[in-house]
Amino acid sequence: MFLSKEFAKRNSVSIIMYVLSLVLLGLVFSAISRAADSVLPEIEKPKKLQVVVGKSIILKSPTPVKRVSIADPEIAAFILLSPKEIYITGKASGITNLTLWQNKKISVIYDLEVDYDISRLKQKFHEVLPLEKEIRVIATHDSITLSGTISSAANLSQAMALAEAYAPKGNVRNLLEVGGVHQVMLEVRMAEMSKSVIKNLGINFSYIRGGDLGLSLLGGLTQLDELTDTTLSLLVSPAVNTIFSFNKGNANWTGFVEALKENGLVKILAEPTLIALSGQTANFLAGGEFPIPVPQGLGTVAIEYKSFGVGLSFTPTVLSEDKISIKVAPEVSELDFSAALSIGGFVVPGLSTRKASTVVELADGQSFAIAGLLKETVRDSMSKFPLLGDIPILGALFRSRAFQKNETELIIIVTPHLVKPLDPARQTLPTDFYIEPDDTEIYLLGLMEGWEKNQPSTVRGELDGEFGHGVPYPD
Repeated sequence: MFLSKEFAKRNSVSIIMYVLSLVLLGLVFSAISRAADSVLPEIEKPKKLQVVVGKSIILKSPTPVKRVSIADPEIAAFILLSPKEIYITGKASGITNLTLWQNKKISVIYDLEVDYDISRLKQKFHEVLPLEKEIRVIATHDSITLSGTISSAANLSQAMALAEAYAPKGNVRNLLEVGGVHQVMLEVRMAEMSKSVIKNLGINFSYIRGGDLGLSLLGGLTQLDELTDTTLSLLVSPAVNTIFSFNKGNANWTGFVEALKENGLVKILAEPTLIALSGQTANFLAGGEFPIPVPQGLGTVAIEYKSFGVGLSFTPTVLSEDKISIKVAPEVSELDFSAALSIGGFVVPGLSTRKASTVVELADGQSFAIAGLLKETVRDSMSKFPLLGDIPILGALFRSRAFQKNETELIIIVTPHLVKPLDPARQTLPTDFYIEPDDTEIYLLGLMEGWEKNQPSTVRGELDGEFGHGVPYPD
């Protein structure tokens, strides 16, 4: 009897524990079920939905919607028209989430992207730039992005101006690539002819008779040397090219004449060629530099250098396949010691400069003259003794005259070309066909270049190559 009561007591405890376990398991499964109802299955990913700022769309659901939520109300707003229709309006650019519930369960989630309206911009591109088919327009969070390819820099500036008018606060991202060739080769020819005519006529004389003395120092042809005892001596200028003397009794007459006519001719020709990328600046200088002393503090002197010669600076901009804008500044300068200065014991020459600067637009291969200068200078000076120099005929003995005439003609012609890289295998250098002469060719034949043994006549003429060098005969 005792065993049966003890057994019954143990069984009742087990039954109670079993019931409590079932209750706890039920609570756990209920919580898991509610949690599962509040999340989407992993296989259901958010769908994409796009709206334009300031415009609306109607989203239709296949099943009735119990609840709608937008994560960021500043980006978009909604109105529930019916259980199956949702009216969505874009307020500002950005990305947010639109969540729909059905029967306390999430039915679908949308990634709602609100962008700026670019349809009108695309239409303007088609109207203004109908030939530009490779422009892509992308609306981003706070800007408009242009990508693809455009034919010229001129069309690029027009496209950017149109995009800035439709972009928020004019914020445009330019990812466009300008097609065509962007390297410009500039051929410049600077030619100058300078002619000069110089005529000088000066007469000095001296008269000596016993203690009598007569002397003319006009024009600096002659000057007195220091007197030694009673001996009179004269210093004669190198400009004197005629001296005559005659005696009559105790009188001695001596005449010094400078009679000169000089013709000068100077020819300057430079043909620099430069290559630069569109928008970049190229510089060229064929000449040199000369020092200029610059006084400093405490009695010191610093040296600065000034360049001279034939210089060129140009900046090309490729506007299209057949139009180039060029800013070009050529310069021709040479040392001019007639305008020299003396600074601290140093002689600094002046510069005679001819330069020009301009901006032009022209097609590939066209030429233009940016400087055509014809300069003529005439100088005529006369030095004479008062009254004596005005006497007809005999007055020529008492005056000195210098006549100088200079004529300078300068022209600068510029020709731009669109260029592409060359094939190095097809280019030749002036040194490619040089053969060192042997002793026989040097001493017996007097040749400066050797002959190729297998083909004696390998090089034709002078300045036949593309860059002014000899090229071989074709086989």
